[in-house]
Amino acid sequence: MRYIRALLAWVSVPVICLLGLLLCLARPFNPENTRIIGWAVARTGRFLLGLERPLEGYEYMPTDRPTVIIANHQHNDDLFLMADMLPPRTVAIGKASLRWIPFFGQVFWLGGNVLINRSRSTRAVAVIQTAAAAMTRERKSLWIFPEGTRSHGKDLQPFKKGAFHAAVAAGVPVTMVCAAPYQSETDGPLGRRRPVRLRVLPPIETANLTPDDIPDLMTRCHNQMREAIGELSEPPAD
Repeated sequence: MRYIRALLAWVSVPVICLLGLLLCLARPFNPENTRIIGWAVARTGRFLLGLERPLEGYEYMPTDRPTVIIANHQHNDDLFLMADMLPPRTVAIGKASLRWIPFFGQVFWLGGNVLINRSRSTRAVAVIQTAAAAMTRERKSLWIFPEGTRSHGKDLQPFKKGAFHAAVAAGVPVTMVCAAPYQSETDGPLGRRRPVRLRVLPPIETANLTPDDIPDLMTRCHNQMREAIGELSEPPAD
């Protein structure tokens, strides 16, 4: 039954994206496309998986000004946990290979999201700088998984610098989204899995920071997220 739920959830993604492609073709590169499709994908996926997602601190998510949102990245199932949390005018950073995923890749691109090739660091830095300019000029927010790869429920991995360079360049706050460790539906134990708790932390302001402050900013964010993830790993108090 576990695998059937997972299969149905992931089959729903290209189906929703195919319908979302019509929206994207009607208004290409509109960042609201991503938010609408993300909402549908996440809500449908959690329903099919029977997955509960208690959410704390969403009032800290800025909705009236740009922000760089960073989140810990564990499994592909993060899509179902977090895709309906995007504030208005939010685009995401993703690896270039996503463009080849049928329907999802095309919707991701037409949603105004940013694709980077991590093997070409110079190009990736230029894209991050362009995204920072868009945050200032077009008042967009940016969603990034700063670990750069999935942790598979293990400890929070070191952060890459791109998200923090973008935040400092644009002078926007860094907002942290923390998910409790969990196992994906295809590698977890049999039976209904426990709810996956999420918490949004108060933003860290970057106004007046310079590139020299980025290492300290990264350390502060990593420490706060690691502490929050540890707390979310504990059973909730009755």
